[in-house]
Amino acid sequence: MTIPCKGETFLLCKERVIYWEAKKTLIISDLHIGKAAFFRKSGIQVPTKVGRTDLERLSECLTLFDTEVLLVTGDMFHNYMNSDVIAFKHWREQYPGLQIKLVMGNHDGLKPEEYEALGIEVYLKELIYGPFRFVHDQPDTFDQYYNISGHIHPGITLFGKARQQLRLPCFFFGKTCAILPAFSVFTGLSMLKPTEEDEVYAITPSGVIAV
Repeated sequence: MTIPCKGETFLLCKERVIYWEAKKTLIISDLHIGKAAFFRKSGIQVPTKVGRTDLERLSECLTLFDTEVLLVTGDMFHNYMNSDVIAFKHWREQYPGLQIKLVMGNHDGLKPEEYEALGIEVYLKELIYGPFRFVHDQPDTFDQYYNISGHIHPGITLFGKARQQLRLPCFFFGKTCAILPAFSVFTGLSMLKPTEEDEVYAITPSGVIAV
């Protein structure tokens, strides 16, 4: 689904990404590389294929779109270096020409030299890429830039005629801030209660729909 946003055009994809064609930029949030390995180390059995599936989906998006920049609005990684991050390193070697820009999230715990070794540009607080400010969490103050964030893993509940309820990840566009869905499938949902002024796009298995 293609939508206008502050004079620019975004393509919202069911793979939980935004493609900004004018900048050849793929925008995602909350990839949480290493989360599955982190849980396994804590004794919680999580299949190793979880992380691989996310990277495979990301590869499909890079193939689908003419991408020069991958922009991540936080929580690209989940805590520290582990086997899943090593797998990402091998994945990264397939895309030597891809610029990766990361706005740090609360779970991004790698060392500065590790980000550098992975070819990732790190922004500690925000990245201004006019007319947008890319941040991990919604800011408390607002100015001329429209904020694009992640962090909360937004979801929306759709109701059927027979009281059925369906919980889906979504893209949220409010007056001052947009919130991206978590890219990783290994995340929960924070259910939103949008106002009439907000624009919400639910992500279904077949595509993105306005709700």
